[in-house]
Amino acid sequence: MLAPHDPVRVQPEQRLQGPSAAHPLGTDHIGRDVLSRTLYATRISLGAAALATFATLWLGLLVGACAGYFGGPLDEVVSLATDALLALPGLTLALALAGILGPGLGTVLVALVGVSWVGYSRLFRSTTLSARRWEFVEASRALGAGDWRILRRHVIPSILGPLAVLASLDFGSLLLGIAGLSFLGLGVQPPTPEWGAMLGEGRLVLYSAPHLTIVPGICIVGSVLAANLLGDGLRDQLDPWLATRV
Repeated sequence: MLAPHDPVRVQPEQRLQGPSAAHPLGTDHIGRDVLSRTLYATRISLGAAALATFATLWLGLLVGACAGYFGGPLDEVVSLATDALLALPGLTLALALAGILGPGLGTVLVALVGVSWVGYSRLFRSTTLSARRWEFVEASRALGAGDWRILRRHVIPSILGPLAVLASLDFGSLLLGIAGLSFLGLGVQPPTPEWGAMLGEGRLVLYSAPHLTIVPGICIVGSVLAANLLGDGLRDQLDPWLATRV
């Protein structure tokens, strides 16, 4: 709605133009309006990062909470899986998964979520190990409540405290991961605009049209910085003791 032009409209006669009244941020190597593409890419990049953050946190929460609460073979399998995945470089593993599954935004999301949930699983597992011994949990069990009801109604809500802080801090990392894989051609495919893909296209004309890389680069850096500042602020508000020690 805010884009002044069609973000995928090709106008070869207007290629590589600088900023002007008609095109405030210029045009790219095939004449597409950079401002329109940047605005359209904002929805895709931020939306994909938000979706990946949501899926990562909740997958880690569910797996970690179940492993910590039920223990036994489930806990052993989850612990082995998390240890194995944490021993590997996350972005390298995501790159390998994306290469195997093929290019596309869905592939990038699956790859990043598939390697990012393990850290949260370990965190929520350790928290659940403590929560299951709390008095109100023991009281619910004594009153005949089933394991799934206790887990759903008491344990999981009680360990959601750090969720907002973790989400805001992880948002920036996942945004960088999405942009990086799209830059390599494994994410959003042309002609759909996305910040990382726009960087990849702009590198071909970096010296003659630097605005093609500067604009999406500023968007990525600004978004990651904003997410990290938000996470730091939430951490300071929710855990002032930790903030003073840091």
